[in-house]
Amino acid sequence: MNAKNDKVVWITGASSGIGEALAYELATKNCKLILSARNREALEIVKSKCSNTEVIILPFDLVDFDNAKNHVVKAIAAFGKIDVLINNGGVSQRSLIIETDFEVDKKLIEVDYLGTVALTKALLPHFIKNKKGHFVTVTSLMGKFGSPYRSGYCGAKHALHGFFDVLRMEHQKDNINVTLVCPGFIQTNVAKNALTADGSKQNIDDTATQNGMPTSVFAKKFVESVESEKFEVYIGGKEIMGVYLKRFFPKWLHYFVLNSKVR
Repeated sequence: MNAKNDKVVWITGASSGIGEALAYELATKNCKLILSARNREALEIVKSKCSNTEVIILPFDLVDFDNAKNHVVKAIAAFGKIDVLINNGGVSQRSLIIETDFEVDKKLIEVDYLGTVALTKALLPHFIKNKKGHFVTVTSLMGKFGSPYRSGYCGAKHALHGFFDVLRMEHQKDNINVTLVCPGFIQTNVAKNALTADGSKQNIDDTATQNGMPTSVFAKKFVESVESEKFEVYIGGKEIMGVYLKRFFPKWLHYFVLNSKVR
């Protein structure tokens, strides 16, 4: 995504946090941007800060599955094509399984998994027709291993890995790339916006997130990974070691996470 490519990049969850930082970083790469989220006012603010590039905002809710195709039609019409879809929209969780209403589990699957799948499938024919395209999906380290208070979130993020690994296999023949980006602790409002047992927002931050990687640093590493067309990348601090511990020493990771104070 450099100056000579003039890519059209569509970012969901672009009104704050990782999505906002990606918009600013990509604006320096001569990319045309389509920014989506539920909050139109917040998107307008992000747009106003993206200088020297063309930006279109397309507000919608990821759980509006039935209109996914309509959103895609509007997005394509903005610049005539889409080269990269960054599936970043989502919500986290902070509640114990035994205390969590089933409606919360459903909400997490709808937002974090089904919303992303619906939009991806709606855009897929466009990529196939053009014989090129790149799906970049923000999952989480929680898509690779689990942690207490995040059961529904972990389940949805694990599901994304299964879906997009298969999409990559099935559509390599169509020159379609898939990159899965797994953030660790990044300085966003993810903890504040996390759903609690009854579905309400937690509204408080946590120390690990506060001390995490700045979004501007994350965005640069993210874009480098996309430009390199990596299959899967882990971005964060020492917490990314959990991926390798899960693979080679799962019991050790189990007890380490249980004894950690991270919530």
